[in-house]
Amino acid sequence: MKSAYELAMERLNSESPQEKPLTDEQKKALAEIDEKYRAKAAEREIFLNQKLGDAISKGEMQEAEAIRKQISSEKNRIQDECETAKDKIRNES
Repeated sequence: MKSAYELAMERLNSESPQEKPLTDEQKKALAEIDEKYRAKAAEREIFLNQKLGDAISKGEMQEAEAIRKQISSEKNRIQDECETAKDKIRNES
């Protein structure tokens, strides 16, 4: 027996057929975007983790909490940018 989610996904796929297959050039561009944004995320995380360590060592817990929230926010922002860039590639003719 299929779950409601599986049934809904089947209906959705039947109503709007799958996208056309990606070209090799598009696949390469998507891989490059993934690599670029993975590096960008790692760079920000390293920088912010250093700031977090400094705040904790100084006993500035409010500052540390703000930095933790910033880390989460930055990860989400970079992921959104990555997906937007990838969608642009996917939607090219």
